[in-house]
Amino acid sequence: MARRRTSRPIRSNTLKQRPFSTLRNPMLPAEIISADQVEVIHHTSLQVLRDIGIVVHSAVARKLLAEVGADVNHDTQTVQFDPALIEELMTGIPSEFTIHARNPTKTVSIGGNVLTFATVCGPSFVSDLDRGRRAGTLQDMRNFVKLSASLNVFHHEGGAGCEPLELPAETRHLDMMLAQTTLCDKGWQPCWMNTAERAHDCIEMARIALNTDAEGLRSRPGILGGINTNSPLLLDDGQADAVIEFARAGQPVHITPFTLAGAMAPASIGGALVQQNAEALAGIVLGQAACRGAPVFYGHFTSNVDMRTGSPAFGTPEYAQSVIVSGQMARRYRIPLRSSNTTGATCVDAQATYESNMSINACIQGHVNVMMHAGGWLEGGLTCSFEKLILDAELLQLQSALLDPIDLSDAAIGVDAMKEAGPGGHFFGTAHTLQRYETAFYSPLLSDWRNYEAWHDDGAKTATERANLIWKQLLRDYEKPAIDPAIEEELEAYVANRKLEILPNA
Repeated sequence: MARRRTSRPIRSNTLKQRPFSTLRNPMLPAEIISADQVEVIHHTSLQVLRDIGIVVHSAVARKLLAEVGADVNHDTQTVQFDPALIEELMTGIPSEFTIHARNPTKTVSIGGNVLTFATVCGPSFVSDLDRGRRAGTLQDMRNFVKLSASLNVFHHEGGAGCEPLELPAETRHLDMMLAQTTLCDKGWQPCWMNTAERAHDCIEMARIALNTDAEGLRSRPGILGGINTNSPLLLDDGQADAVIEFARAGQPVHITPFTLAGAMAPASIGGALVQQNAEALAGIVLGQAACRGAPVFYGHFTSNVDMRTGSPAFGTPEYAQSVIVSGQMARRYRIPLRSSNTTGATCVDAQATYESNMSINACIQGHVNVMMHAGGWLEGGLTCSFEKLILDAELLQLQSALLDPIDLSDAAIGVDAMKEAGPGGHFFGTAHTLQRYETAFYSPLLSDWRNYEAWHDDGAKTATERANLIWKQLLRDYEKPAIDPAIEEELEAYVANRKLEILPNA
């Protein structure tokens, strides 16, 4: 007879989390192409921007680019750039900046050797073991933000998880940002950067949340934005206008081409990287045309498609290569880099684990500064998974511990303990061990290191089943971060007023 699996809850005092802290990468960045090859990508991408150009649908953006010297054809909406213009406008961009959180202890730096983990944004679907895959709801979204707030390994609320599809598409971004600004006290990134009006809503809600004015927000940024170009070589009007809004408001924004080799880019990683670089440079230059010195930076999202089916593939060797090369390009331009933790897996299984681990390792090796989708991404970004969020938290905690400095002090080395144990002895009872046994080594959030009998007698739960219990326990233990009632009321009033303006007859 099959053994019945129990579902006893995991008590909160068994959940092992590392404290929230700035994560610095002490390793030398990996380089898989030579300095000469970096220049090949750079100069070839300048050639693409000079000879082919990029289509820019926004008349406002084309006007700005024409004013700084780009060759603009308003009939075809094509913008072409002299290489010298690109070189000029790529100077003076901040190499580091700060995102100020509502809770000052959770403010994060972007750039240098600092690595920031942000949760997933964008999925329309959500999944868990209890209810399976389904359309995202308001409650699912709010629960995901609560978990983002509860998991210390995530420095940034990356986009509210899933979209609440039962809400009107025209206004649901307001409910998502209200959750991000009230249920979490970390910095945050809006999911919706596809019109100037929505970008303005993001900026205004960040201003309210931080209790400041426009100039105060400009001097102390409080929100991180990002857009995707429409590969190949197209920037739509909404995304372009959002870049302009953020640049003028002094809020950091990454330009991330979605270059899938074999579909939206040439069927080679080299070709896809050249196209990614061209599109990223065009978007960064647009931000500089809007406001010189604005914190506009480099985004990576080059992967490949499965040439048998045409489906996007993630967590591939090609994806990892492109992350590391993108790091080399960003360092050439002396600006921060954004990339992602990705997988094409449709459920939380071994594939989800090894593809995510491939992505995360590449981000660590490539010295990525912002790892988006670091927690919860599933099914190529279509689904936000509660169990995957916990799995990713464990993977990221492991990587964080790997980057910890090694203590080589006399006290840590413990020569006296070696004497106490003696040849052929053991260290379980030495003073050195007794002083350190609770904190000496990494304690897992998800892994189960008990022997087979103990694991079997406790229900033989898989890692995915344990992850299911952990996120539920975190929700039971969740406490809303403190927020000034007047600020919360102002945020709620802003949302209510904007909904009336956008959908007056709703």
